[in-house]
Amino acid sequence: MEFYKSLKPHRFKEKNHHNPEKPPSTNRETAIALVEIHCMFKDPLQPGLMYHIYNRGNNRENLFKEDKNYFHFLNLSQKHLLPIADIFSYSLQPNHFHYLIQIKDAIENKLINQSFSNWFNAYTKSINIAYNRTGSLFQERFARKLIDTNTYLNNIIFYIHANAQKHRLVEDFRSYKYNSYDTLLSDKATFLQRDKVLNWFGNREQFAKFHAQNQDVLVDYLKILDAEGF
Repeated sequence: MEFYKSLKPHRFKEKNHHNPEKPPSTNRETAIALVEIHCMFKDPLQPGLMYHIYNRGNNRENLFKEDKNYFHFLNLSQKHLLPIADIFSYSLQPNHFHYLIQIKDAIENKLINQSFSNWFNAYTKSINIAYNRTGSLFQERFARKLIDTNTYLNNIIFYIHANAQKHRLVEDFRSYKYNSYDTLLSDKATFLQRDKVLNWFGNREQFAKFHAQNQDVLVDYLKILDAEGF
């Protein structure tokens, strides 16, 4: 099963030249396919389009220092993003975050930019006050990648959910409490577009199956990195 291509370790030289619509033939080849560079585009966000957005702490500083920070960030994302975008999935790691969003139709670019600015500024202000710090918390510009194929859409949802395991924060991303995996599988109230996400995979069972199959590939990927000395 093809997995979304993730960040490339600097010493890894292999390139995956398979047809992007056809999975590599072995788990090792599939895992090697994970190490191609993750593109970061800085073009303005456009109404009606879907994006993977992500950012990290300035100078790799942790964005989240304790549990309440994660929940505060999620609450602020609802406050500032939901008026201008739908949110489909997310994952928060100590020093960076990932979201999958779609900008709503007929939203002015000025309002889009202001909403993101308000989100980051509000969180930065709260952290500066709580921890007696000053200055910027996030890198200057957040990265965004346009989602333009169905295959890429499913893979990026898995990539976002699996990010904590990729960074070895947990042994299984399905146990990580700061991603949207469990929420999307549950029936509890959520600000996420759960029905749309599950429909992209077919249903709730297929969503879980896709994640389980690719979790096995991720394990192989991490084993390769261990063998290569990363």
